[in-house]
Amino acid sequence: MPNWSYLLKMHLLMQTLTQYGLMAEKHWRQFRPKMVQELEAKGILQEMLFDAQEKTKDEMLELRMQLMKQGLTPQQAHDRAWEMVRERYILLPPESNEESA
Repeated sequence: MPNWSYLLKMHLLMQTLTQYGLMAEKHWRQFRPKMVQELEAKGILQEMLFDAQEKTKDEMLELRMQLMKQGLTPQQAHDRAWEMVRERYILLPPESNEESA
């Protein structure tokens, strides 16, 4: 018998992935396949993608506000914030050969 609460949670998480979560999934699958495999085996990939997107969104909002107070336009502030945050949660570095050994 299916675990309905788990299935509902996964359905809701999958529906709430935004461009950041989807970008993270694409990037992680290409450059961090072992990590993705481990997260899938534990049943937490979607949760981790959601977490990465939310942390990115929250930090970018805070940075954009700070940068606009420093005189940047909203677009400049967005672009700068993205450059500062993207590699923390979304565009993770590729897995090294040592990690795959």
